[in-house]
Amino acid sequence: MKSTYSAAGVNISEGDRFVNAIKPIVKNTFNNNVISGIGNFGSFFKIPKSLKNPVFVASTDGVGTKLKIAIKSGKYDTIGEDLVNHCVNDIAVCGATPLFFLDYMAFGKLRSKPAIDIVKGLTRGCKNNGAALIGGETAEMPGLYDTNDFDLAGTIIGVVEKNKIIDKKNVRAGDILIGLQSNGLHTNGYSLARKVLFKKYNLYRRIPAIKSTLVKELLRVHRSYLSEIKLITSKFRIHSISHITGGGILGNTKRVVPKNLKIKINWNSWEPNPIFNLIQQTGKISNAEMRKVFNMGIGLIFIASKKDAGKISKELNKQKISNYIIGEITK
Repeated sequence: MKSTYSAAGVNISEGDRFVNAIKPIVKNTFNNNVISGIGNFGSFFKIPKSLKNPVFVASTDGVGTKLKIAIKSGKYDTIGEDLVNHCVNDIAVCGATPLFFLDYMAFGKLRSKPAIDIVKGLTRGCKNNGAALIGGETAEMPGLYDTNDFDLAGTIIGVVEKNKIIDKKNVRAGDILIGLQSNGLHTNGYSLARKVLFKKYNLYRRIPAIKSTLVKELLRVHRSYLSEIKLITSKFRIHSISHITGGGILGNTKRVVPKNLKIKINWNSWEPNPIFNLIQQTGKISNAEMRKVFNMGIGLIFIASKKDAGKISKELNKQKISNYIIGEITK
């Protein structure tokens, strides 16, 4: 019997069908700066002429074991948007505007329907954030991944004027932390959440404590904070911004605060989303562990001077963006 690539588990024809199917979907994200997208060995993107002293800002990330929820439920059309929004937030906190996005998908067995649904989420995220999805890689790797398993990662490239870069150099003792409300777990802490919740709860049964089902709650799309960042940085001088991902509020915020300063959080200044209470109570998890793993209901933090903090909060309230004064910077 002759050996073939298909017999080894890699279906090139299915891969070709998938690429042809997503080309028109992906082109919806293209703008005038895209010279060449999917099809060549590389993609081409013009630097916007409006920039005087541009600095590129890049970030790569994944969505972790949130993928397991998508696989278990058979719902694949949200995790692509999760990925884009996560990456957008990571560069937006530096002051950058997204330009283009590249994705990487690796499957145990490539099936066009789930893969196309993932790309639909990627394109929706890119369009909503003004980024072009100009390329990526789709791999079929039997033996490394089980048949239904896959991995998803992405790289975003953005740009910022050099004199508008937001970093920690302007943070001072006395600065105030303004936290923006998250809409759930975002893309972090899912390994612990799955271990705790799946022992007790059905994925599809409504849970009164969260007024929803687990599948709906755990697949809630990671929120993009790009518009909020643009709004506030256009009106106020922001000293630093923190995107709350794995490592929690303190673990992420200390990355954007000078080492000679400390972060003081008032943990009673907001009420965490019900899903966090459900995880903590079900798993009998300590406060310290919860705060280290999850965002606890705060997805983004602005650090600003004391004199501006109240005005920033007022502006956010005016736009009906839930926010809280959650702490301060101390010596």
